[in-house]
Amino acid sequence: MKFQLAINLERITDDISMEEVARHTLEMVQMADDGGFHIAWSAEHHALEMTIAPDPFQLLTWWSAHTNKIRLGTAVAVAAYWHPIKLAGEAAMTDLLTGGRLEFGIGSGAYQREFDRMHHGLKQSDAWMYMQEMLPAVLALWQGDYEHNGKYWQFPTATSVPKPLQKPHPPIWVAARAPITYEFAVKNGFNIMSWPLTRPMSEAELYKSRLDEALANNPDKPRPIFSMMRHTAVYDRKEDWEVPVKAAQRQLGQFENLFKNQGDVKNGFPKQLDLNEIANRDEYDPKMLHQNMMFGTPDEVIGKLKLYQDLGVDQFTYYASLGLGLKEQKRSLELFCKEVIPAFS
Repeated sequence: MKFQLAINLERITDDISMEEVARHTLEMVQMADDGGFHIAWSAEHHALEMTIAPDPFQLLTWWSAHTNKIRLGTAVAVAAYWHPIKLAGEAAMTDLLTGGRLEFGIGSGAYQREFDRMHHGLKQSDAWMYMQEMLPAVLALWQGDYEHNGKYWQFPTATSVPKPLQKPHPPIWVAARAPITYEFAVKNGFNIMSWPLTRPMSEAELYKSRLDEALANNPDKPRPIFSMMRHTAVYDRKEDWEVPVKAAQRQLGQFENLFKNQGDVKNGFPKQLDLNEIANRDEYDPKMLHQNMMFGTPDEVIGKLKLYQDLGVDQFTYYASLGLGLKEQKRSLELFCKEVIPAFS
Protein backbone atom coordinates (compact mmCIF):
# COMPACT_ATOMS: atom_id res chain seq x y z
CA MET A 1 0.00 0.00 0.00
CA LYS A 2 1.19 3.49 -0.87
CA PHE A 3 0.22 6.66 0.98
CA GLN A 4 -0.99 10.06 -0.12
CA LEU A 5 -1.39 13.30 1.84
CA ALA A 6 -4.35 15.64 1.32
CA ILE A 7 -3.63 18.93 3.04
CA ASN A 8 -5.38 22.29 2.87
CA LEU A 9 -4.52 25.78 3.90
CA GLU A 10 -7.29 25.85 6.45
CA ARG A 11 -8.69 28.31 8.97
CA ILE A 12 -11.68 27.46 11.15
CA THR A 13 -11.53 30.95 12.68
CA ASP A 14 -9.45 34.07 12.06
CA ASP A 15 -7.49 33.52 15.29
CA ILE A 16 -4.58 32.18 13.25
CA SER A 17 -2.73 34.18 10.60
CA MET A 18 -2.67 33.23 6.95
CA GLU A 19 1.13 33.31 7.02
CA GLU A 20 1.24 30.72 9.81
CA VAL A 21 -1.25 28.48 8.02
CA ALA A 22 0.75 28.64 4.79
CA ARG A 23 4.02 27.87 6.57
CA HIS A 24 2.43 24.96 8.43
CA THR A 25 1.00 23.45 5.25
CA LEU A 26 4.36 23.55 3.48
CA GLU A 27 6.09 21.97 6.47
CA MET A 28 3.52 19.16 6.48
CA VAL A 29 4.20 18.47 2.80
CA GLN A 30 7.94 18.47 3.48
CA MET A 31 7.42 15.97 6.31
CA ALA A 32 5.42 13.75 3.95
CA ASP A 33 8.18 14.02 1.34
CA ASP A 34 10.81 12.93 3.85
CA GLY A 35 8.55 10.30 5.44
CA GLY A 36 7.77 8.18 2.41
CA PHE A 37 4.47 9.53 1.11
CA HIS A 38 3.85 9.00 -2.60
CA ILE A 39 1.62 12.00 -3.46
CA ALA A 40 0.58 15.30 -1.86
CA TRP A 41 -2.79 16.64 -3.01
CA SER A 42 -4.15 20.19 -3.19
CA ALA A 43 -7.86 20.90 -3.56
CA GLU A 44 -9.65 23.66 -5.45
CA HIS A 45 -12.16 25.76 -3.51
CA HIS A 46 -13.29 29.37 -3.63
CA ALA A 47 -14.29 31.98 -1.05
CA LEU A 48 -14.00 29.51 1.86
CA GLU A 49 -11.45 29.81 4.65
CA MET A 50 -11.73 26.13 5.57
CA THR A 51 -10.15 25.19 2.22
CA ILE A 52 -7.98 28.00 0.87
CA ALA A 53 -7.03 26.93 -2.65
CA PRO A 54 -8.34 29.17 -5.46
CA ASP A 55 -5.68 27.73 -7.79
CA PRO A 56 -4.31 24.30 -6.83
CA PHE A 57 -1.59 24.47 -9.51
CA GLN A 58 -0.05 27.50 -7.81
CA LEU A 59 0.19 25.58 -4.55
CA LEU A 60 1.73 22.53 -6.24
CA THR A 61 4.37 24.64 -7.95
CA TRP A 62 5.24 26.26 -4.61
CA TRP A 63 5.46 22.89 -2.87
CA SER A 64 7.66 21.48 -5.63
CA ALA A 65 10.28 24.17 -5.03
CA HIS A 66 10.67 22.98 -1.43
CA THR A 67 10.44 19.18 -1.83
CA ASN A 68 12.50 16.53 -3.54
CA LYS A 69 10.54 13.54 -4.82
CA ILE A 70 6.94 13.51 -3.60
CA ARG A 71 4.48 13.66 -6.46
CA LEU A 72 2.05 16.56 -6.50
CA GLY A 73 -1.58 16.46 -7.53
CA THR A 74 -4.90 18.24 -7.78
CA ALA A 75 -7.67 16.71 -5.68
CA VAL A 76 -9.45 18.01 -7.51
CA ALA A 77 -9.59 20.60 -10.25
CA VAL A 78 -13.32 21.35 -10.64
CA ALA A 79 -14.14 20.91 -14.32
CA ALA A 80 -17.07 23.34 -14.55
CA TYR A 81 -14.96 26.25 -13.26
CA TRP A 82 -12.41 26.02 -16.09
CA HIS A 83 -12.09 26.38 -19.85
CA PRO A 84 -10.42 23.31 -21.43
CA ILE A 85 -7.59 25.28 -23.05
CA LYS A 86 -6.76 27.08 -19.79
CA LEU A 87 -6.94 23.91 -17.69
CA ALA A 88 -4.77 21.96 -20.13
CA GLY A 89 -2.18 24.75 -20.22
CA GLU A 90 -2.12 25.33 -16.43
CA ALA A 91 -1.72 21.62 -15.74
CA ALA A 92 0.99 21.18 -18.37
CA MET A 93 2.90 24.19 -17.08
CA THR A 94 2.74 22.73 -13.57
CA ASP A 95 4.06 19.42 -14.85
CA LEU A 96 6.93 21.27 -16.51
CA LEU A 97 7.80 23.42 -13.48
CA THR A 98 7.62 20.48 -11.05
CA GLY A 99 9.94 18.35 -13.16
CA GLY A 100 7.25 15.90 -14.23
CA ARG A 101 5.73 15.30 -10.81
CA LEU A 102 2.12 16.23 -11.60
CA GLU A 103 -0.78 13.88 -10.83
CA PHE A 104 -3.83 15.33 -12.57
CA GLY A 105 -7.01 14.90 -10.52
CA ILE A 106 -10.34 16.18 -11.80
CA GLY A 107 -13.85 16.08 -10.40
CA SER A 108 -17.34 17.50 -10.37
CA GLY A 109 -17.12 19.77 -7.32
CA ALA A 110 -18.62 19.54 -3.87
CA TYR A 111 -20.68 22.52 -2.73
CA GLN A 112 -23.70 24.13 -4.35
CA ARG A 113 -22.63 27.39 -2.70
CA GLU A 114 -19.53 27.44 -4.89
CA PHE A 115 -21.47 26.68 -8.06
CA ASP A 116 -23.84 29.55 -7.25
CA ARG A 117 -20.81 31.85 -7.42
CA MET A 118 -18.43 30.17 -9.86
CA HIS A 119 -20.95 28.78 -12.38
CA HIS A 120 -24.31 30.35 -11.65
CA GLY A 121 -27.30 28.22 -12.61
CA LEU A 122 -25.47 24.90 -12.59
CA LYS A 123 -26.69 22.27 -10.16
CA GLN A 124 -23.96 20.37 -8.38
CA SER A 125 -25.74 17.13 -9.25
CA ASP A 126 -25.29 17.90 -12.98
CA ALA A 127 -21.63 18.88 -12.81
CA TRP A 128 -20.38 15.37 -13.65
CA MET A 129 -21.40 16.00 -17.26
CA TYR A 130 -18.95 18.90 -17.47
CA MET A 131 -16.17 16.69 -16.11
CA GLN A 132 -16.88 13.97 -18.67
CA GLU A 133 -16.72 16.48 -21.52
CA MET A 134 -13.71 18.35 -20.11
CA LEU A 135 -11.29 15.48 -19.59
CA PRO A 136 -11.20 14.10 -23.16
CA ALA A 137 -10.74 17.66 -24.42
CA VAL A 138 -7.77 18.26 -22.12
CA LEU A 139 -6.16 14.99 -23.20
CA ALA A 140 -6.60 15.93 -26.86
CA LEU A 141 -5.13 19.41 -26.32
CA TRP A 142 -2.08 17.87 -24.66
CA GLN A 143 -1.45 15.82 -27.81
CA GLY A 144 -1.68 18.66 -30.36
CA ASP A 145 -4.09 20.70 -32.43
CA TYR A 146 -7.70 20.03 -31.55
CA GLU A 147 -11.08 21.59 -32.32
CA HIS A 148 -13.94 21.17 -29.87
CA ASN A 149 -17.67 21.37 -30.50
CA GLY A 150 -19.27 20.05 -27.36
CA LYS A 151 -22.36 20.76 -25.33
CA TYR A 152 -20.63 23.01 -22.79
CA TRP A 153 -17.59 24.33 -24.65
CA GLN A 154 -16.86 25.19 -28.26
CA PHE A 155 -13.60 26.50 -29.67
CA PRO A 156 -11.68 26.42 -32.98
CA THR A 157 -8.42 24.56 -33.44
CA ALA A 158 -6.03 25.10 -30.56
CA THR A 159 -3.46 23.21 -28.55
CA SER A 160 -2.02 23.16 -25.04
CA VAL A 161 1.02 25.38 -24.62
CA PRO A 162 3.15 24.11 -23.07
CA LYS A 163 2.76 20.35 -23.39
CA PRO A 164 3.17 18.15 -20.29
CA LEU A 165 6.66 16.90 -19.53
CA GLN A 166 5.35 13.39 -18.79
CA LYS A 167 4.53 11.28 -21.83
CA PRO A 168 1.96 10.61 -23.06
CA HIS A 169 0.54 12.71 -20.20
CA PRO A 170 0.49 12.92 -16.37
CA PRO A 171 -1.42 10.19 -14.52
CA ILE A 172 -5.15 10.96 -14.51
CA TRP A 173 -7.34 10.63 -11.42
CA VAL A 174 -11.11 10.99 -11.21
CA ALA A 175 -13.02 11.65 -8.00
CA ALA A 176 -15.70 8.95 -8.00
CA ARG A 177 -18.73 8.21 -5.88
CA ALA A 178 -21.57 7.45 -8.31
CA PRO A 179 -21.57 4.27 -10.45
CA ILE A 180 -21.54 6.31 -13.67
CA THR A 181 -18.21 7.87 -12.68
CA TYR A 182 -16.64 4.49 -11.88
CA GLU A 183 -17.78 3.31 -15.32
CA PHE A 184 -16.28 6.42 -16.97
CA ALA A 185 -12.95 5.98 -15.16
CA VAL A 186 -12.56 2.28 -15.96
CA LYS A 187 -13.55 2.69 -19.63
CA ASN A 188 -10.96 5.43 -20.12
CA GLY A 189 -8.12 4.08 -17.98
CA PHE A 190 -8.27 6.75 -15.26
CA ASN A 191 -7.29 6.16 -11.64
CA ILE A 192 -9.96 6.54 -8.96
CA MET A 193 -10.12 8.68 -5.82
CA SER A 194 -12.85 7.85 -3.33
CA TRP A 195 -13.95 9.33 -0.03
CA PRO A 196 -16.52 7.67 2.27
CA LEU A 197 -16.83 10.90 4.28
CA THR A 198 -17.61 9.96 7.91
CA ARG A 199 -19.60 6.87 6.98
CA PRO A 200 -18.76 3.34 8.16
CA MET A 201 -16.71 0.66 6.43
CA SER A 202 -19.82 -0.42 4.55
CA GLU A 203 -19.52 2.79 2.51
CA ALA A 204 -15.95 1.88 1.56
CA GLU A 205 -17.17 -1.58 0.59
CA LEU A 206 -19.89 0.01 -1.56
CA TYR A 207 -17.30 2.02 -3.51
CA LYS A 208 -15.18 -1.07 -4.04
CA SER A 209 -18.24 -2.94 -5.33
CA ARG A 210 -18.83 -0.13 -7.83
CA LEU A 211 -15.27 -0.52 -9.06
CA ASP A 212 -15.74 -4.29 -9.35
CA GLU A 213 -18.96 -3.80 -11.29
CA ALA A 214 -17.34 -1.36 -13.69
CA LEU A 215 -14.47 -3.81 -14.26
CA ALA A 216 -16.94 -6.63 -14.90
CA ASN A 217 -18.72 -4.44 -17.45
CA ASN A 218 -15.41 -3.71 -19.19
CA PRO A 219 -13.40 -6.95 -19.11
CA ASP A 220 -10.91 -5.67 -21.69
CA LYS A 221 -9.88 -2.73 -19.51
CA PRO A 222 -7.07 -2.83 -16.91
CA ARG A 223 -7.77 -2.25 -13.24
CA PRO A 224 -7.09 1.38 -12.28
CA ILE A 225 -5.33 2.45 -9.10
CA PHE A 226 -8.00 2.68 -6.40
CA SER A 227 -7.38 5.20 -3.60
CA MET A 228 -9.51 6.00 -0.58
CA MET A 229 -9.36 9.01 1.73
CA ARG A 230 -10.16 9.31 5.42
CA HIS A 231 -9.64 12.06 7.99
CA THR A 232 -6.55 10.87 9.85
CA ALA A 233 -5.10 11.60 13.27
CA VAL A 234 -2.51 9.50 15.09
CA TYR A 235 -1.78 10.13 18.76
CA ASP A 236 0.45 8.68 21.47
CA ARG A 237 -2.11 7.65 24.10
CA LYS A 238 -5.45 5.89 23.71
CA GLU A 239 -7.03 8.27 26.20
CA ASP A 240 -6.45 11.14 23.74
CA TRP A 241 -9.09 9.79 21.34
CA GLU A 242 -11.51 12.65 21.94
CA VAL A 243 -9.07 15.37 20.80
CA PRO A 244 -9.35 14.69 17.04
CA VAL A 245 -13.03 13.75 17.40
CA LYS A 246 -13.90 17.14 18.86
CA ALA A 247 -11.80 18.90 16.21
CA ALA A 248 -13.56 16.93 13.50
CA GLN A 249 -16.97 17.79 14.91
CA ARG A 250 -16.11 21.50 14.77
CA GLN A 251 -14.98 21.30 11.16
CA LEU A 252 -17.77 18.96 10.12
CA GLY A 253 -20.31 21.40 11.51
CA GLN A 254 -19.03 23.87 8.92
CA PHE A 255 -18.87 21.19 6.24
CA GLU A 256 -22.48 20.22 6.88
CA ASN A 257 -23.49 23.87 6.53
CA LEU A 258 -21.86 24.01 3.08
CA PHE A 259 -23.15 20.60 2.04
CA LYS A 260 -26.71 21.69 2.78
CA ASN A 261 -26.07 25.16 1.27
CA GLN A 262 -27.43 26.94 4.35
CA GLY A 263 -26.03 30.25 3.17
CA ASP A 264 -24.73 31.25 6.61
CA VAL A 265 -21.15 32.20 5.68
CA LYS A 266 -19.46 35.38 6.91
CA ASN A 267 -16.16 36.56 5.43
CA GLY A 268 -15.47 33.04 4.19
CA PHE A 269 -16.20 31.31 7.52
CA PRO A 270 -19.27 29.02 7.49
CA LYS A 271 -21.28 28.97 10.69
CA GLN A 272 -20.95 25.67 12.52
CA LEU A 273 -24.25 23.81 12.56
CA ASP A 274 -25.32 22.09 15.75
CA LEU A 275 -24.74 18.49 14.74
CA ASN A 276 -27.25 17.31 17.36
CA GLU A 277 -30.03 19.07 15.49
CA ILE A 278 -29.48 17.76 11.94
CA ALA A 279 -31.27 14.78 10.42
CA ASN A 280 -28.04 12.83 9.79
CA ARG A 281 -26.61 13.52 13.25
CA ASP A 282 -25.72 9.83 13.72
CA GLU A 283 -22.93 10.35 11.18
CA TYR A 284 -21.21 12.65 13.69
CA ASP A 285 -21.59 10.64 16.90
CA PRO A 286 -18.22 10.77 18.76
CA LYS A 287 -17.76 7.00 19.05
CA MET A 288 -18.82 6.54 15.44
CA LEU A 289 -16.32 9.17 14.28
CA HIS A 290 -13.56 7.50 16.28
CA GLN A 291 -14.40 4.15 14.73
CA ASN A 292 -14.92 5.26 11.12
CA MET A 293 -12.15 7.82 10.78
CA MET A 294 -8.49 6.87 10.69
CA PHE A 295 -8.05 7.92 14.33
CA GLY A 296 -5.97 6.02 16.85
CA THR A 297 -2.59 5.12 18.26
CA PRO A 298 -0.08 3.81 15.70
CA ASP A 299 -1.06 0.19 16.38
CA GLU A 300 -4.77 1.01 16.12
CA VAL A 301 -4.26 2.85 12.83
CA ILE A 302 -2.19 -0.01 11.41
CA GLY A 303 -5.05 -2.37 12.25
CA LYS A 304 -7.61 -0.11 10.57
CA LEU A 305 -5.45 0.35 7.48
CA LYS A 306 -5.11 -3.40 7.02
CA LEU A 307 -8.89 -3.56 6.59
CA TYR A 308 -8.59 -1.17 3.64
CA GLN A 309 -5.66 -3.10 2.23
CA ASP A 310 -7.68 -6.33 2.45
CA LEU A 311 -10.61 -4.59 0.75
CA GLY A 312 -8.43 -3.79 -2.26
CA VAL A 313 -7.46 -0.18 -1.65
CA ASP A 314 -4.13 0.40 -3.41
CA GLN A 315 -3.30 3.81 -1.96
CA PHE A 316 -4.60 5.39 1.23
CA THR A 317 -5.09 9.16 1.40
CA TYR A 318 -4.27 10.69 4.77
CA TYR A 319 -6.61 13.70 5.03
CA ALA A 320 -4.80 16.00 7.43
CA SER A 321 -7.11 18.99 7.42
CA LEU A 322 -9.82 18.60 10.05
CA GLY A 323 -9.52 21.59 12.32
CA LEU A 324 -6.94 19.92 14.56
CA GLY A 325 -4.32 22.14 16.19
CA LEU A 326 -1.16 22.65 14.15
CA LYS A 327 1.03 21.02 16.81
CA GLU A 328 -1.26 17.98 16.95
CA GLN A 329 -1.30 17.75 13.15
CA LYS A 330 2.48 17.58 13.02
CA ARG A 331 2.73 15.01 15.81
CA SER A 332 0.15 12.88 14.03
CA LEU A 333 2.04 12.97 10.73
CA GLU A 334 5.33 12.28 12.53
CA LEU A 335 3.86 9.15 14.15
CA PHE A 336 2.34 8.03 10.86
CA CYS A 337 5.66 8.36 9.01
CA LYS A 338 7.77 6.71 11.71
CA GLU A 339 5.47 3.96 12.98
CA VAL A 340 2.65 3.32 10.49
CA ILE A 341 4.20 3.47 7.02
CA PRO A 342 7.00 0.99 7.87
CA ALA A 343 4.32 -1.62 8.67
CA PHE A 344 3.30 -1.52 4.98
CA SER A 345 6.74 -1.39 3.39
